[in-house]
Amino acid sequence: MRATSRHSWGCGLTVVLAVCCYARDAAAVNPLRDPAAKTGAARVGASGPAATAPAPELPRLTADQIAQRNAQARGGLAAWRSLSAIQFQGQMDAGGKRNVRLPFTLQMKRPRHQRLAIEFEGKTALQVYDGQNGWKLRPFLGRDDPEPFSDDEKQRIAHQDDLDGPLIDYAAKGSRLELEGTETVEGKANYRLKVTGKDGHARHIWVDGTTFLETKIEGNPRRLDGRMHAVENYLRDYRQVGGLLIPYVSEAKVEGVPQTRKMTVEKVVLNPRLEDQLFGKPVVPGSHAAAQAQPGVATGSSAQATAAMEPSQ
Repeated sequence: MRATSRHSWGCGLTVVLAVCCYARDAAAVNPLRDPAAKTGAARVGASGPAATAPAPELPRLTADQIAQRNAQARGGLAAWRSLSAIQFQGQMDAGGKRNVRLPFTLQMKRPRHQRLAIEFEGKTALQVYDGQNGWKLRPFLGRDDPEPFSDDEKQRIAHQDDLDGPLIDYAAKGSRLELEGTETVEGKANYRLKVTGKDGHARHIWVDGTTFLETKIEGNPRRLDGRMHAVENYLRDYRQVGGLLIPYVSEAKVEGVPQTRKMTVEKVVLNPRLEDQLFGKPVVPGSHAAAQAQPGVATGSSAQATAAMEPSQ
């Protein structure tokens, strides 16, 4: 593939890697190409003064009551607390004129361990984070050696959620939750919540007033063409997996960018056995160390491990 085409796809993936299920920004540091980004962007579509739409009417609930109903709708606190690891496999939009879909695997383990792998042209891009340090491997751009996260990248990924999302056990995580009002999202009445982490990082979350499932989450803003663009991540197609409700489609919309990016989950594994070495510095493909590397998902008889489950409809 021509270098210009590779560059175009890399730019597209910079946007789409912002979302995946309950790790909406697990891939906030793009293993292909990642411009520096900081907070402070306007909302998506804010090209001028926005027309004020009437706020929909919903039952009067506190922010904490909404969070409790959200946890219940998603499978219950006990079920999420018993989840120590999770693995997603699926397809993501690459962007560009052809918008080819690429296979990805996202693995997460408490506390705050993340590994994202993207397959493209027989090569694998990686982004790994062990809770303190992170590395990226970007062979698509000719970067064949692992690169450590920059200070800015480490700060950004430190803002991301653990595998259960921002609302589950929010108080125990040191977060503050506020109800700001109601809004219509894709034709449905939603509660608009503001979540502020213990580090002071704040973002908005929209919760459906009927199902109490998240419909939209404010993502990390992206720097494009020298300025910051707001990102909104839409969550759809919730399906039951082992008693938990998981969104199987995530769509990222970036302010000023007409083309959206979708990630579609095809398979979920609950409580796989993920070795800590999976989240360490990547081994360069083709090296002796790579030949000795062990698979990250064990198939042994761990009491918590489950087989890969197709979602029930």
